[in-house]
Amino acid sequence: MPSTPLIIGLAATAHALVAPTTPHQRLAPTNAVADLLRDAKLDIPWLAEGEAPKENKVNTPDSAKRIFALPTAPKRVEESPERVEEVRARARTAAADAAALRGMLTGDADQTAWWRSPPPAGEGTERDLTTDEPLRVLVAGGGLAGLVTAAACHSKGMKVALFEQASSYAPYGGPIQIQSNALRAIQRINPQIYEDLVQAGTCTADRVSGLKIGYKRGNKLAGLYDKGDWLVRFDTLGPALEAELPPTVVVDRPVIQQIFVKHGFPADTVRIKSRVVDYEDRGGCVKVTLEDGTEAFGDVLVGADGVWSSVRKIMHGLDEGAGGDAASGAAGGALDEAEARKMARDTVRVAQKALRRYSGFTCYAALANHKASNIEEVSYQILLGDKKYFVSTDGGGERQQWFALIREDAGGVDPEPTPENPTPKLDRLRREFANGDAYACDQDGKVWDGFALELVDATPEEDIKRRDLYDGAPLLATWDPKRWLAPWASGRVAICGDAAHPMMPNLGQGGCQSTEDGYRLAEELATVQHTKQTAGALGSYSRKRVFRTSIVQGFAQLGSDLLVDFDLMMTIPLIGPFFLTATQLSMPWILRFLYTPEF
Repeated sequence: MPSTPLIIGLAATAHALVAPTTPHQRLAPTNAVADLLRDAKLDIPWLAEGEAPKENKVNTPDSAKRIFALPTAPKRVEESPERVEEVRARARTAAADAAALRGMLTGDADQTAWWRSPPPAGEGTERDLTTDEPLRVLVAGGGLAGLVTAAACHSKGMKVALFEQASSYAPYGGPIQIQSNALRAIQRINPQIYEDLVQAGTCTADRVSGLKIGYKRGNKLAGLYDKGDWLVRFDTLGPALEAELPPTVVVDRPVIQQIFVKHGFPADTVRIKSRVVDYEDRGGCVKVTLEDGTEAFGDVLVGADGVWSSVRKIMHGLDEGAGGDAASGAAGGALDEAEARKMARDTVRVAQKALRRYSGFTCYAALANHKASNIEEVSYQILLGDKKYFVSTDGGGERQQWFALIREDAGGVDPEPTPENPTPKLDRLRREFANGDAYACDQDGKVWDGFALELVDATPEEDIKRRDLYDGAPLLATWDPKRWLAPWASGRVAICGDAAHPMMPNLGQGGCQSTEDGYRLAEELATVQHTKQTAGALGSYSRKRVFRTSIVQGFAQLGSDLLVDFDLMMTIPLIGPFFLTATQLSMPWILRFLYTPEF
């Protein structure tokens, strides 16, 4: 009989692999099965009476304690005031350096950049590669995927130019979890970058992670749970130690960016205000046209320009409007509120043209300068409820990064602040996750565990960003066998990161898979000795990456789609306990799949 992990893995792959073909299919899956189960739930008052087992409240089960007690396990050290200030100050300094364009391509250096001229052999001529005239790689997008790709290619001796579309290079969003698999990729690319990231980061693998129920739920036949009780607990340390990988750390985005800019490639590699709007194969090279009319020439173009990738739009022949500016990602953004409102509505239109799937969730996100009440034992947790859930993770420096995901239609915006309600986002979140203080209960009569509002109430209104969450299948609907053989590559052009496989955030693997992409892409390009071999190397990269990322993307999609149904399952005999057990048994297997040294 097939094992539960195998069944889940195959289902996840099928869930993610095939692209949607109609606007209806581009939405998150309907909940017909859940609706049938909802009709069968047992809301009988006397069945819900009684006390939940005490073991549901224990933060660290015995199995995790054994892992954390190993000699090779990192020991949890409470952050001193000096360490807290160091982490926060480093983030501030890195953001200021980015805003000041430290190390960026500006002035005279921009006018004489190597990429402004065709390769030495000319536009229409292939050539042998040498140490003096290596492969020339143009990277569109200055996020994590672009930074890793540029650093990886530079480490292999290639010339690299990175074009970032933003008008400033001040990164946005909160810290990023760099999990064990991504750390190993970075370690192989550049040991100095790895050492700096580990030193700057906060280890989160030294405590328990898992799923909790947001409010009192269940019954005597399906199991009783008080609000805040654990449903599933797992550790991320054991699988990392088994694979001899470094444990997960969390690092601020601007810090990551500046470490890569400093150690990953030469100064003047990154150029801002440089959106790629067109490209063409000129025979022997690819010519890229930027939004300001500037032309750039290289042997390879890599589209690391995000979920609304312009490079992907051109490569796959999508309609106009499928690329460019649109809101995305759970990390929030640097946009002001007026821009965010406009973009929320525009994104619906862009997503339809870009063949992206609306997940069904809008996401509120922020980084709270707050020491969480359970920080010593828990690094990551999800509070589950009906049609919504609340995610929190240690952000380092006595800060908590949190996400509130609420199921609703795309394109929604919050009311504008008024004298009567100056904090509309906070007010909504206090209603959605009511714990009996400001509001007695949420709209469904549930009283939530207070941890959600502990973090929400510690966050200023202006720090909360809202985004609708989109992902998408790694393959487009096509009968072209060449596209299926190399879905992320065409000739001298390839895509990676969110441009190739945007993911839901609940596994924290979006940036990690992007890191793996950059590593693998550079490894394949490093085999090229003559420019005529470039297309073959990019095709090999695509084929080697698509299956693994499809599985990871499928896990993220299935997890997000099922999380809000755990509330329902808690009332159904057999089904609820089965799903909890299957999840608990599958998580170590899933983590072992994620935490591999080979990708």
